[in-house]
Amino acid sequence: MDSKFLQSMNISLDLALEAREIIRGETGQEVPGVRVDKETYDYATVTTVHIEDNNAQVIMGKPVGKYITIEAPVIKENNQQAHREIAQILAEQLKKLFNLPMELNVLVVGLGNWNATPDALGPRVVEQCLVTRHLYNYAPQELQGGMRPVSALAPGVLGITGIETAEIIRGVVEKTRPSLIIAIDSLAARSADRIATTIQLADTGINPGSGIGNKRAGINQETMGVRVIAIGVPTVTHAAIIAQDAIEKYIQSTGGEPKDTSTIIKNLLEPLGGNLTVTPKEIDTLIDDTAQIIAGAINMVMHPGISPEDYAYYLH
Repeated sequence: MDSKFLQSMNISLDLALEAREIIRGETGQEVPGVRVDKETYDYATVTTVHIEDNNAQVIMGKPVGKYITIEAPVIKENNQQAHREIAQILAEQLKKLFNLPMELNVLVVGLGNWNATPDALGPRVVEQCLVTRHLYNYAPQELQGGMRPVSALAPGVLGITGIETAEIIRGVVEKTRPSLIIAIDSLAARSADRIATTIQLADTGINPGSGIGNKRAGINQETMGVRVIAIGVPTVTHAAIIAQDAIEKYIQSTGGEPKDTSTIIKNLLEPLGGNLTVTPKEIDTLIDDTAQIIAGAINMVMHPGISPEDYAYYLH
C-alpha cells in the first residue's frame, strides 16, 4: 500500500510511526529531517520519531515535534503484571515530555464519545484519573505529599453538545489556567494489528477525529495558549485499508500484476458514504484495559507520592 492510495481514499494516518513506514517503503531511505530512536523492554518496544524541520513536517504530514510510540501486543492479553509494566513504561515516557513544578495545575482531557465504545477511551481514562485541584481549596487536610493539582474534563463531541470540543476546552483553560493539558483520544490505525496494542504520545497536540476523516478544531498550544501532550490508542482501522491489503495479498499469491484498486474499493463502500471504519468485537475489554493502563501512568506521573493501593481513596 502506498501514499497515493491513502490520498485517493482520503485517509490520514494518526500514527507518526506508520507515516514514516509508508514513506520509507516508497523511497527506500530515511525521511530527511526525521530522526528515530528505539528502546526495547520485556513487554514493549518504544520508538521515538523526531520530526525536526518544516520539510519533514510536509513530507510526514505531522507538525514538528516528538512522537513516542509504545508497541505492546501483550496489552491484548489477560496479564495484569504486564499491564502494570506497560503503565510504568508509559509513565517514564510521559515524564520525558514535560518538567513542571509540582504546584502547577494540569488539566486532563478525555476526548471522544462515551456512547460509542471505540471512541470512549478518553472519557474512560478520565473516570480513573485522580483529580485533586478541588482538594487544595476545599479539603487540604486530605492531601498527601507528592500530589499535584489535577483537574479533568470529558467534553463529549459536537454531535452531543452542539459545541466544538476545542471551544469547551478553551473556556475551561481560560478559567482554570492550567500549565499543561494532557489530551487522550482514540486513533485510527493503518494496520489492524495495532488496534489496542499501540500507544502514541505526542508533544504537538491533537486534531480530534482526523483519523476517520472528521477533522475538528485542533487542540494544541496555538489554539489553547498552553502546551498540549496527546496520548492516543488506535481503536479502529479503515475498511478500505483491509480491502486493499486483501486484494494485494491475493494478487501476490496468484502471481498477478499490481493494479490500481481504489476505484473498485470506492464503489464497494459507496453505499456507506465511502468511509467505513471497523473495530474488533472485543473492543469493550480492550478499551477498559487500555484506559486503565493510561490512567495508571498519568496517576504515577501526576502524584508520585501516592501508591497505586491508595488510588481508590481519591477516586469517586
